[in-house]
Amino acid sequence: MHSLGIDALILFNAVLAIYFLAGIGGYGALMMSSWISVWLHKRRHSLETLQKLRESPAAPPVTIVMPAWNEQEVIVDAVRGALGIDYPGIQVCVVDDGSSDETLERLVAAFDLTPVNLIARQWLRTRPVRAFYVNSRFPQLLVLSKENGGKSDALNAGLNTCRTPYFCTLDADCILERDAILRLMRRIVSDPVNIAASGGTVRVLNGCTVKEGQVTKVNLPRTALERFQVVEYLRSFLFGRTGWSRLGGTLIISGAFALFHRETVVEAGGFSSDTVTEDMELIIRLRRWSSGHGRVLRTAFSSDPVCWVVCPHSRRMLGRQRRRWQLGLCQTLWKNRKMFFDTAFGSFGWLSLPFHALVEAMGAVVEAAGYLVIPFVAWLDPALLMFLLPLLLFSLAYSALLSVAALVLEELTHRRYGAVRQFLTLLPYALLENFGYRQLVLCYRVAGVVRFLRGFRGWEKVVHVSPADLAAD
Repeated sequence: MHSLGIDALILFNAVLAIYFLAGIGGYGALMMSSWISVWLHKRRHSLETLQKLRESPAAPPVTIVMPAWNEQEVIVDAVRGALGIDYPGIQVCVVDDGSSDETLERLVAAFDLTPVNLIARQWLRTRPVRAFYVNSRFPQLLVLSKENGGKSDALNAGLNTCRTPYFCTLDADCILERDAILRLMRRIVSDPVNIAASGGTVRVLNGCTVKEGQVTKVNLPRTALERFQVVEYLRSFLFGRTGWSRLGGTLIISGAFALFHRETVVEAGGFSSDTVTEDMELIIRLRRWSSGHGRVLRTAFSSDPVCWVVCPHSRRMLGRQRRRWQLGLCQTLWKNRKMFFDTAFGSFGWLSLPFHALVEAMGAVVEAAGYLVIPFVAWLDPALLMFLLPLLLFSLAYSALLSVAALVLEELTHRRYGAVRQFLTLLPYALLENFGYRQLVLCYRVAGVVRFLRGFRGWEKVVHVSPADLAAD
């Protein structure tokens, strides 16, 4: 019996080694690809090209579609920020998805809205729309109130009213930098291949000063939990999203801030409620749809358009968010499992999908098992710890190196945290993120996998706090 336990542990150590090597190799390649991509992007694109697009009569109009459900604390600032976007022909459509709080009332009061009769063609089937609201002083703003149907349903209702060739999804807890859509659209109009979806960088709004819907001063959050998320977002977007975009394997474009070609999305069926991560599901479905219809489309990511988002301020809200993300990842990968290793989808099929399944989805369970097995290894054969512990410590140290590298890349390029004091403050968080915070998030990710295996499909609401309440001292 003792011998069988030793053999099982040796086999598990081999699996753990393969997992860590796959993760380390993959993230290393993403890091190198991201450094090259960000550096080239900074060299090729200048403010002059933004100005040309701003002044061009051919700049495609864009509608910002903002779904909102019980967002009374943040909705007014978010809409003011959207109305102040620096882009020609911008429209804003806010979809109140049957909120039970004062989301709609605060919008009506802040913008002096009145109900009107409008006819919206039902390109996509949604829950019934109750009313439309407008104000002639804000001709680019349309608010519609509908019965609750979930985020995907709200987005589809917004698409039914959209008349521009492109639309931008924007969560109600987000604030765009004034030139963010200009920077996203610059990539679209300059690319020789039709881009169906394009995403930008998401940064943590907590601690920042917001006035009239714009970030006027970038500060760091007050709590360690929020600061760890600042580092995590930098690594995820500057390395993960940028690297995959360069390799042609973009799987995730954050629905909090993404630009889509409206006609393509409508033809592909709009947003689906099959998963709790409708943004990821749509990106993969667009790939499958374009291949089945003989269309050549691309999904892209640019690191310089920035959207500021309120991140969870408590462990309870963080747990809700990360369980949902992990559940949605597993649901989406399982739904599209037939695309794995299919050469018709290029690097997306034979590299990106398997990597996300092995490292991002299954990897949470493998890593958690690595921690849990340590006491059993020490009890059965302490000699095996000479292999297991260095492997775990090296992996954590390597992850810390990636976080520091992301922080340095931010300092050398975009410099949203440009003050030396901010850089030095974030540095220890980058070093220590993998020793405590990572394990906390890992617990939530494993819970998300368990929910997937149990068939759970519910949406856990993250309650957002007003940016003013989260501002740094």
